[in-house]
Amino acid sequence: QVRLVESGGGSVQAGESLRLSCHVSGDAVSDSCMGWFRQAAGKDREGVATMNSGGVERYADFVKGRFTISRDTNKNTLFLQMDNLKPEDTPMYYCALSQYCHVTTDISYALGGEKFWGRGTQVTVSS
Repeated sequence: QVRLVESGGGSVQAGESLRLSCHVSGDAVSDSCMGWFRQAAGKDREGVATMNSGGVERYADFVKGRFTISRDTNKNTLFLQMDNLKPEDTPMYYCALSQYCHVTTDISYALGGEKFWGRGTQVTVSS
């Protein structure tokens, strides 16, 4: 059974940084499409960053240059380094794993095949 557990969320001031972690059990981060998504209350979930099995990274335009996705295959963990945080970066962040990545314009639709989701970690950025 595939299980994803996020951690690292919290409350920070604008301009500060956070590092989210997603530990995966039941599958390998190096064999899967992995991604970070976020969802604010009352809004659709949106893709933030993805990494395919080959390690190719993709980012939403609104985080380019500020966020970095990475993985540690030894620890089977996915990370999201978030720098220069803005109040609009506030919502719940979710880690996801799927069988493969679609090549899409909008990475919100990048996950292909069977998908698994974590329960999320809250990020709050104050101005």
